[in-house]
Amino acid sequence: MFLKPLYIYKNAFKGLPKAVWLLSAIMFVNRSGTMVLPFLTLYLTQKLHFSVADAGIVMAFYGSGALFGTFLGGKLTDKIGFYPIQFYSLLLSGIALLVLMQLTSLYSICAGVFIFTTLGDTFRPANGASIAYYSTPENRTRSYTLNRLAINLGWSIGGGMGGILAEMDYNYLFWGDGITCIVAAILLRILIKPPQTDTTQNSDTSSPNNQLPNSAYQDKLYWIFLGLVVMYAIPFFQLFSLEPLYFRTVIKLSESRIGAFMVFNGLLIATTEMIFVHTVEKRLPRPVLIAIGLVLTACSFFVLNVSTTILIVWFSIAFNTIGEMFAMPFMQTLVVDRANETNRGQYLALYSMCYSIAQISAPTIGALIIQKWDFAELWYFMGTLCLISMLGFLLLRHHFVKHKV
Repeated sequence: MFLKPLYIYKNAFKGLPKAVWLLSAIMFVNRSGTMVLPFLTLYLTQKLHFSVADAGIVMAFYGSGALFGTFLGGKLTDKIGFYPIQFYSLLLSGIALLVLMQLTSLYSICAGVFIFTTLGDTFRPANGASIAYYSTPENRTRSYTLNRLAINLGWSIGGGMGGILAEMDYNYLFWGDGITCIVAAILLRILIKPPQTDTTQNSDTSSPNNQLPNSAYQDKLYWIFLGLVVMYAIPFFQLFSLEPLYFRTVIKLSESRIGAFMVFNGLLIATTEMIFVHTVEKRLPRPVLIAIGLVLTACSFFVLNVSTTILIVWFSIAFNTIGEMFAMPFMQTLVVDRANETNRGQYLALYSMCYSIAQISAPTIGALIIQKWDFAELWYFMGTLCLISMLGFLLLRHHFVKHKV
């Protein structure tokens, strides 16, 4: 009875390439220092005494840099390869964080945040292309899930440590985040050898999707897919932008308690997502699995309007986390399966840009709704946005199957 779950868990990890394991280990080191983003709005409002509107502006610059960085990363990945992009992104973004903590004025912080995220987010499409390069179609979803496991396990550590460090001194967040980025860059250089060629292409240049446009920018169905992803990502990023502020100002949680919720989010994904994906990935079409995740994410916002107790916060984080496990792994697999080796950087960059757009718009939209109405209206709006996206995925289900997305 006790051996069966262990057997399933072992099978979930079986057969993944060594390079994927090493990339995930490096990602774990990097994400273990993710401390600035979860507490950036608190840092701006509590330490630097910015208004909520000014904090929203800074977060918009954060997203703008991420948007430009992912676009640039996709271009450079297709042109010069994923390996150097990952290395220099980690190294330079770590240095940029150590500079950012010295800035105090609104204009300088906006510029510093933009530069940091531009450097840091070139990593996204390059990392996605590297996982696709080292994996096979049969284990690709699990390879991406392992990478996400490393991200979330590191996130849980970074979020928990970030809450403790924030109560001591917010500057410690920048030191921790910056140093782990630099260490991850060094580990990448030591542990993983560059590919034999200087591009993202491997020896198999054939594409199972040769009936699709050669350019992601001409793929109309893919653009509809991207629009639905944005409608999910805007609510999702409330967890890292305005939900911490809501927990602090309305529910009166301390920074360390908020960090504990971040730990819960990361640990739940790290311990269950791999076996979850292995169990359900062949039982339902991917668009349906994504739609289920969107419903659960919507519930994570609606329950916040039930009461302001800590129990409701636990329910909200749980719904959000389980929804993420349904949605994100299968979204990314759809993207990679639709691309080929010559345009994978484009497809992954556009997908990553959806989350950058969300980083820009989520805090801005949220701040405007709070100023005009209140948090309750914000949660209703975000939940409804998830449900609209869910309907879109269900309506496009047959098109996805037809085009093998």
